[in-house]
Amino acid sequence: MSDLSLLIKNVDLSFPRHRIGIGSLFRWLKRRMGQDARILPFEALKNVNLSISKGEVVGIIGRNGSGKSTLLRIMSGIYQPDRGIAMSSATVNLLSNVKIGFNGNLSGRENVHLYGSILGHSREKMTAMMDSIVSFAELEDFIDQPLKTYSSGMQARLGLSVASAVKPEILLIDEVLAVGDASFKERSRHRIKEMVDDASTVVIVSHNLNYLKKVCHRLVLMENGKIVQSGDPEETIKMYNELILR
Repeated sequence: MSDLSLLIKNVDLSFPRHRIGIGSLFRWLKRRMGQDARILPFEALKNVNLSISKGEVVGIIGRNGSGKSTLLRIMSGIYQPDRGIAMSSATVNLLSNVKIGFNGNLSGRENVHLYGSILGHSREKMTAMMDSIVSFAELEDFIDQPLKTYSSGMQARLGLSVASAVKPEILLIDEVLAVGDASFKERSRHRIKEMVDDASTVVIVSHNLNYLKKVCHRLVLMENGKIVQSGDPEETIKMYNELILR
């Protein structure tokens, strides 16, 4: 993997369709009625193959439920595939729902330290970067307020600011770029470009096609747990638009 950051090979992943309690009751009722009690699992990913090179920015698009976020969690190591392999050449940071790694009862400043520690960075390092993190997120007037008082956009800005400030070699971003005003989206685009210039690898899941077209080297289109297209952003977006109009 000398030139690769991420390698996904022949990956399958399935989930049960029901929680254990509900599923058990459902199967019992089916048996009582003399019907087939088997419940097939939901196939979230089906024979997915994807390689991402160092310094590449890749966007993943597709309809809701197509497998985008599941694939990102395979890349991050949160999920393990049922079949196939998922490999990374460096530590992977996933920026997703801010509830992961953040505490709503703590202040924004305290959450910077908390999230930084989860990413493996010392309190001293996070303190040294605090001013730049707060400035990028435009939270100077709110940084010492509890996170639960922040809007979803403010929380997303803080999360992206922390995750990108520590300059991870591989950064996975799930939907958080969909929030924020035009100014923040433009600054986040420049921040990602800086990361790429430093040879970082970025993978973004988003429905904001215009944003992805500006920042990504290529786009990956998913449908029903499979990759159906990977290539030029313009061509992939065109295929996606055709898909949703069927």
